[in-house]
This record gives sequence, C-alpha cells and structure tokens, in this order.
Amino acid sequence: MSPPASPLVLASGSPRRAELIARLGLAPAAIDPADIDETPLKGELPAPYAARMAAAKAAVVAARHAGVAVLGADTVVAAGRRILPKAENAEEARACLELLSGRRHRVHSAITLIDGEGRARHRLSTSIVRFKRLAAAEIDAYLAGGDWRGKAGGYAIQGYAESWVAMLQGSHSGVMGLPLYETRALLGAAGLLPSHGDA
Repeated sequence: MSPPASPLVLASGSPRRAELIARLGLAPAAIDPADIDETPLKGELPAPYAARMAAAKAAVVAARHAGVAVLGADTVVAAGRRILPKAENAEEARACLELLSGRRHRVHSAITLIDGEGRARHRLSTSIVRFKRLAAAEIDAYLAGGDWRGKAGGYAIQGYAESWVAMLQGSHSGVMGLPLYETRALLGAAGLLPSHGDA
C-alpha cells in the first residue's frame, strides 16, 4: 500500500528522494523540481555550497506553492575542498571515480524545509566514504552500466558502487541523497510527522 499523500511539495525530481520520503510513511502531494543555477561561487566550500543549494531550491519552489510546506535537498560529493560534478558524461564520471579510488571522501547532504507560513528550517548531514582501489576494468564496466548519469561524484551508492565501499561513517540515506534522520526531525518539528522529542 502506498503511503498517504502529505501536504508537502518535494523540490526535487530525484526518484531516489521520493523513495526515501516514502520510508518515512509519506508521499509528497506534489513533486516540483527547482530549476536554478547550480554553479558554485568562487572559493565556495562543499558543505556551504550544499546548504545554499538546498535553501535556494526550497525557496524557488515555495514561491510557487503558497501555504504548503516545501522540502529542498542537495547532495555534494567532495574530494578535500573540491566539489565534484554531477556527472553528465562518461569522461566526467571516469575522472571522478579515478579521483575517489582508494581514498576517503565526504558526502554532504543538506535539506531545507519551508513550512506553510514561510519559516525555513535547515539541516546538514556529512558522511565519510572510502572506496577500495578501483581497477580500470571495474570503472569501465561501471560506466557501461549507466548508474553514474547525473550522480554527484559519478556514482550511486544504492547501485553496484555500494560494493566498492570499504568504509562509511555517517548516513547511508544521506549519501543516497536525502538523510532520513535529519529529514524526519525537520518534518516532525513542522508537524508533518509525529515528533518523538529529538527534533
């Protein structure tokens, strides 16, 4: 049985974010992706960039849905201070995977919830992921499968790339694109989920 629709608009076209929201027992009343400029500012660090993007997406969509809560989210894969792209072609994805091979990287997932009265709440989840060292043939096979398309850092942890994860410290759902602990806390604080006192 599908979860009941909630008075919530998801400012993202990501199927995985909609799936993650459903794990909280909710289905957004609408899905309305924000179309914004996602170019990082000069010198912008990965975590502040993720937070800015989530807030901007929520604000743009909230302006189109007066009186309804809107949830915006953004996930950034970072190698040190470097923001890795959402891979648009195989060459970008290969460069990301070669950079991440055998090393730790951080995944920042930011969320902003704007309630029906225009109040904004923000949360940020940061996880540390370490890949095993990747052989060129493994990268080739992964690129052929297409899981990397449009994914931050050129990979989707919910797919085959999960088998490369030697260590994950933090939120698995955050690396997927929507940190459920932080999301549940924000929705609970806004009265969209039962609150358990730790929001």
